[in-house]
Amino acid sequence: MNGFLLMWFSDKHELQILHSLFFLVAHLFGSAGNFIIITITTLDPQLQSPMYYFLKHLSILDFSSLSVTVPQYVDSSLAGSGYISYGQCLLQIFFFTGFASSEMAILIVISYGRYMAICLPLHYEIIMNPRKCTFAVAAVWLCGGITGLLYIASMLSIRFCGDRIIHQLFCDVPQLLNLSCSNDHIVTMGVADFLSAMAFACFIGIVISYVHIFSTVLRMPSAESRSKVFTCLPHLFVVSLFISTGTFAYLTPASDSPIPLRFYSLSFTQYCLQLSTLLFIV
Repeated sequence: MNGFLLMWFSDKHELQILHSLFFLVAHLFGSAGNFIIITITTLDPQLQSPMYYFLKHLSILDFSSLSVTVPQYVDSSLAGSGYISYGQCLLQIFFFTGFASSEMAILIVISYGRYMAICLPLHYEIIMNPRKCTFAVAAVWLCGGITGLLYIASMLSIRFCGDRIIHQLFCDVPQLLNLSCSNDHIVTMGVADFLSAMAFACFIGIVISYVHIFSTVLRMPSAESRSKVFTCLPHLFVVSLFISTGTFAYLTPASDSPIPLRFYSLSFTQYCLQLSTLLFIV
């Protein structure tokens, strides 16, 4: 077998169908919510500021990330086959890691935008002009593409030993590393460590920006001015949730249990991203 076998949620076909239908309904609601956000931020003339421009791309990334894993899982569940080819697996890794990296990058850009709006309001229009916002979004998508290519390039050197069974509902990098032979995974681990270090540096940058934001807001004389801090809470909630669930999903030891903890935690994060985006607009 040139591909892999994705471990099911349950050996009972009825429970498997019920589980897949649950994720299908959740995916449809999530897709509808993201579509509404994208439509509103595109057509409403009052929502054309840089913040809403970034939120629109966050919704696009959220929708794309959900579409990488859920539809394939639902299709294979209803078909009664957990087989996924080697090429499909690599493509899934490319898009999933790429979109996840882009989501982290767009959260950083949004954090920078909030910092400029609160701490340097007089320079906001100059720095956050349409040309620079377009450049920032292009850099976000480029960052995701480079991340996906790095993972794919490192995965091509891996040889797999034994049964090609993935205890997950989608092709996951840690699970594939468990199937690798001897030291074939060293390059992939190096890529993962490098990207993790970059993500941690970005997280530190977000923390520093919010330290400046809160210190600036607390020095404002009026209560109305200090209320600006509430506009940052949805983004702060998104960042905290994104980092905490990602850490839980990938720093816990890989297990042979078929219970898809990573799938649940990452899907939960994506739906909360959508909810927080709605809070931004409201």
